[in-house]
Amino acid sequence: MYYGTYLHLDKIIESQYPVSFEKDNEPAHDEMLFIIIHQAYELWFKQILFELDYCMGIFQKEKINDNSEDLNLVRHRFKRIIKILELLNQQVNILDTMTPMDFLAFRNLLTPSSGFQSKQFRLIEAKLGLEIDKRHQKDYYKRTNEGGFTQPDYQHINQTEENKHLLQLVNDWLERMPFFDATYWEGVEVDNAINHPFWKQYKSIYGDGLSEREQSKQIDFDAVFFEQFAAEMTPEQKQTLTCSFSPAAMRAALFIMLYRDFPVFQTSYQILDSLIEIDHLMSNWRHKHLIMVRRMIGMRVGTGNTSGAGYLEGALNKHYVYRDLSGLSTYLIQRSKLPKLPDSLIRFLGFNL
Repeated sequence: MYYGTYLHLDKIIESQYPVSFEKDNEPAHDEMLFIIIHQAYELWFKQILFELDYCMGIFQKEKINDNSEDLNLVRHRFKRIIKILELLNQQVNILDTMTPMDFLAFRNLLTPSSGFQSKQFRLIEAKLGLEIDKRHQKDYYKRTNEGGFTQPDYQHINQTEENKHLLQLVNDWLERMPFFDATYWEGVEVDNAINHPFWKQYKSIYGDGLSEREQSKQIDFDAVFFEQFAAEMTPEQKQTLTCSFSPAAMRAALFIMLYRDFPVFQTSYQILDSLIEIDHLMSNWRHKHLIMVRRMIGMRVGTGNTSGAGYLEGALNKHYVYRDLSGLSTYLIQRSKLPKLPDSLIRFLGFNL
């Protein structure tokens, strides 16, 4: 085995073809940088998809053994995705060494291609759980005309969007967690979750810790964790408080965050925290991209016939996937005030053998 042969460097190193260097065009020095930067992005996108596919395969199992290596490897894969996204955010700084005038030297040659047409980035978003109806200017994503996707890419994206995404799989995993079963609560029987002794006590402690201006959060608490909406709520308020996760999954996620110091919750908490961090880093990348585009072309139309910076700004504000998980911090209480758990549940959570 030879280094160059193993890595197929003949294909990779010889895959940069600046259009400005073609016959009858004036060579633009920075087009080489532009190409290499975007090729590097696509290679890292491929690795992110590779890691996501592994994690989704684990969450697709009907039962995940917390004592097996499965969740630990999911946590590890998510941490790797985070590191890749951190690198991609830094990579924008290299592209920023190209000035607007440098870019204008070859920009018109790129029309109607656009970074919008990155199939792999769309697949990452779709697999993470960004659904088409929640996208900014969603009609952009269903184009196969000039500036849109090729028909094969369009079909691949549609097929991916029809499958269960990571958010749905994580939701199913959270719903299966048995923390509130009567077995661990010394035979407590309740007719619904809101009457469970833990949640009745927790809501009381949470309400006592709210300031006068925060009292409405008690109403929000019932909406988020029990889908009980106050009669005076407007449809818009109900929509705002309707989560992508089910109430049962939201309760499980909050419980994990509250009692993350228990051994059995260490991995689960880090998985949830990683999803929040991935979402934040994706947002950071969009923000850096927005700033870069504003610097390069101002408010001009994008090469793919999008609204350019205007589209990117809308996507930045709207394309959060795990906003519900990051919003759980709204409903936390001080560690010293956490309700004491039953001994039977504490034993299950791993402090006592």
